[in-house]
Amino acid sequence: MTNLLASSEIIAQRVFNPLYIYLDIVFLVGLLALLIVKKKYLTVLFGLFGGVLYMIVDYGIFHLALHTRSIEGGDLFAVLLWMSMSYGITNFVWIWLWMSRDKHKFEYVLLIVVWWICAPMLANTFGANLPLIKIQRTTGSYHGYMALILFVGYAAAIVYNLFQREKLKRFPILWLLIIGITVQFGWEFSLLIGGIRSAEITSVADKIMTLVVNSLLETNLGAVPIYCIYALITSRLTEDLKKREKVSFTDRIAELNQIKIINNN
Repeated sequence: MTNLLASSEIIAQRVFNPLYIYLDIVFLVGLLALLIVKKKYLTVLFGLFGGVLYMIVDYGIFHLALHTRSIEGGDLFAVLLWMSMSYGITNFVWIWLWMSRDKHKFEYVLLIVVWWICAPMLANTFGANLPLIKIQRTTGSYHGYMALILFVGYAAAIVYNLFQREKLKRFPILWLLIIGITVQFGWEFSLLIGGIRSAEITSVADKIMTLVVNSLLETNLGAVPIYCIYALITSRLTEDLKKREKVSFTDRIAELNQIKIINNN
């Protein structure tokens, strides 16, 4: 597997029509409105931050610096702006809610995943006569850097846990792995079965390789750093942006570890 990963060029490709973009924008506005109504203001801000971060990485690094992006049938900047905000918001909302162990985390995620699955079908049915947009990027030039970030993050968490005597104050590494892998897998799998990801790639092995490698690497590399950010921010602020009694970073980890992942209340 190591040799295969080292020698293969993973191509992340999407093919869709413009209606898919418009429908998704409506969903994003609705999702953010729902979170605001439920007073999940930190979640909204973190989701918007994710969109901006994805745009900086996708357009600034992948396109301008590494020249790995290409597009047919659309404006690269506009399409990347939508893609970045779309998957930045949904992915980071998912991550934030799961790291907080929100009691409705599974409902919110189900809403996102169901949309990811249904959106391509809706666009294909009601926008069948619209021209297609194809956008793709190659990954061979930077996956090594991603792997480095992934290793450093988890290695640091593992070493910290080995020296942390209090169990409650240790990083929930298994939970972070589940979050990091599941978020990207949900996105990649939904795109694949919806006919958007790897639509013009005929090799089943290549399709699966893109699914597996991206799921293990791309979001997962940020799981530990994002958890640290989450713990630091929520040690000072509540979800509705009110100041709380300040606690230390390790005490905040202990608080989070005491919240049940499966919460029936």
